[in-house]
Amino acid sequence: MLAFSVSTLAQVLSLYAASWIISKLLKRFVIKSPLDVLAGPPSESFLTGNIGQLLDVSGWAFNRHILQRYGGAIRVKGVLGARVLVISDPKALHHVLVKDQYDYEPIGFISRNAVYFGPGLLGTLGEQHKKQRRMMNPVFSINHMRGMIPLFYEVTERLRTTLTRKVKDGPQELDILWWMTRTALELIGQSGMGYSFDPLVDDRDHHPYPRSIKKLSLLMGGPFGFITNQIVFPFAANFDFPRLKRFIVDHTPMRRVQEITEVVDLMHKTTLDIIQAKKNAMNSSDPAVVAEMMEKKDIITILMKANLLAEEGDRLSDEEVCGQVSTFVLAGMETTSSALSRILQLLASHPDVQTKLRNEIREAQANGRLTYDQLVSLPYLDAVCRETLRVYPPINNTAARTARKDMALPLSKPVLGADGKEVTEIMVPEGTDVIVSVLGSNTNPDLWGADALEWKPERWLSPLPGAVGEAHMPGIYSHLMTFLGGSRACIGFKFSQLEMKVVLSVLLSSFQLEAAKKHEITWKMTGVAGPYVDSLDNTRPQLPVILSLVDGGL
Repeated sequence: MLAFSVSTLAQVLSLYAASWIISKLLKRFVIKSPLDVLAGPPSESFLTGNIGQLLDVSGWAFNRHILQRYGGAIRVKGVLGARVLVISDPKALHHVLVKDQYDYEPIGFISRNAVYFGPGLLGTLGEQHKKQRRMMNPVFSINHMRGMIPLFYEVTERLRTTLTRKVKDGPQELDILWWMTRTALELIGQSGMGYSFDPLVDDRDHHPYPRSIKKLSLLMGGPFGFITNQIVFPFAANFDFPRLKRFIVDHTPMRRVQEITEVVDLMHKTTLDIIQAKKNAMNSSDPAVVAEMMEKKDIITILMKANLLAEEGDRLSDEEVCGQVSTFVLAGMETTSSALSRILQLLASHPDVQTKLRNEIREAQANGRLTYDQLVSLPYLDAVCRETLRVYPPINNTAARTARKDMALPLSKPVLGADGKEVTEIMVPEGTDVIVSVLGSNTNPDLWGADALEWKPERWLSPLPGAVGEAHMPGIYSHLMTFLGGSRACIGFKFSQLEMKVVLSVLLSSFQLEAAKKHEITWKMTGVAGPYVDSLDNTRPQLPVILSLVDGGL
C-alpha cells in the first residue's frame, strides 16, 4: 500500500512538473514579452542563458561590460530562455526595493533559506517577516551597539595577543582571511548568541561551523544556486511532504546536493544546541544561573527574553528563534570577513593610506580604548570602510526578486532599447526575476564620476558629487546598495560597521601589513567575494599578507 502511494504520488508530481515546464517554455519562446524592448547580451546557452556568465566566479569583466554597454536596465536570458531583468538605475531600485517592495519578493531565495536555515529573517515573507523585524530592531539599535563594545574588544584583543606571539621574532606570512573569518565568527557567536566558537589562541580550527558556512556559501552560488533558487525550491514549496522531500534529497546522486545536506544538518544541530542551552539556563532551578542568563546581552538571549514578555500574537515560535541563529552567522560572518580582508589587502598595497589611518587611530587612542562614539566619528577610518564597501561590495548581485504581478518600472535615465530607441519605463510581467546589480549601482559613473571604479578613500573627506545625492539611492548606507534598502535591507549593518572598525583599530595600532608579492591573488565572484591564490591551494579562499609588529605596537 505504501509503495503504491509513493509510486502514485511520484507519477502525479512528474505530470505536474512536466506540465509546469511545458507552460514555461511556451511562455518564453512563443509569447512575446514586453521586456523584449530592452537590449541585452546574446544568450550563451539554451539551458542557462546568460546566468553562467553573470554569476561566474570570474564574471567581473562580463558584469562590467553589460553595465557599461546597456546601462541601468538590462535584459539577460535566464534558465530555459526566461527573461531576467538586471537593474542598477536609482529610480528602478527605489520601486523594486522600497515603493513596490512587496510586489517584488525574493521568493526563490526565501524558499531556499526556509529549508536551509529555518523560518528566520531570511526565510520568511509578509506579516511573519514584518513581525520578526519589529521584534529584532531594538537589539540592533545604537544604544545596544554601545553596550557591545567591551565584548568586541575582548574578542579582538585575543586575536591581537595570538598574532603578536606569531610575529614577535620578525615578519611572518599569514592567511589574514583565515583569521578574519574566525574572528568574525567569534564576534557574532559571542555578541549574537553568547556562544564561543573559537578561543583564537592557536592555528586550530576549533569548531566545524566556520568551515560549514564557507562551504555552504560556495555550494549555493553560481548558476547551480540560481537554478535551484528560482526553479527547484519554489516548485518544492508547493508540496507539504517534508519526509518525502528529505527522502528524495538523501537519494539524489549528486555530490553537491549531499554536501549541502551535510552542512545544513550540522548547522541545524549547532543551532538546536545553542537554543536548548539557553532554555535550560532560563528554566534552571538555580536562581544564580537564571540571574546570570537574564543579564546576558547577546542578541538571541535578548530576543528570547523579549519573546517571553510579548503578547501571544507577537511572539516568535521556537522554530523562528532557531532560524535566527544560522541567519545571523551566515549574514554576519562571511560578508564581514570578506570586507575586512579586502580592506587589509588594500592597506597592505597602499602603505600611505595605511600610515595615515594608523596615525588617526593612534592619536584618538591617546587616552585609552576608543569608545563607540569615537570609532564612528574617525573620518579617515570611516572613509576607508565606505570606499571599500562601495568599490568592492562582498555581494555583487542580489538574489533575484520575482514580480508578483504585472508592474510598471520607471527609469531615472533612459536606456537604448533593442531597436535603438530610448526606453524610459519598463513593463515587467508577473513572474519576471529581477536582479539588483550592487556593483553597477555603487560604481555608476553618472553618479560617482569618471573615477567611479577607482578606490579613493579621500573622496569621502570632501562633499560628494551632487549627482549622488540627487539620485536618491534607496540604500540604507551612504548612498550605496551594499546593505540594500527597504524592508529587506541588512538589519545588522550597524553591527557589521562597528565590528569592522573595532578590528581595524586594534590591528592597525599594533601591526604593519605588507603585500605578499610572491603570490598572485584573484578575487572571485563566489556567493560572497573571496580571494584565491593559484600558487597555493586554489580550492579554498585565502589571503596571504606579511604581518609584522609596528613601532610601539606592543
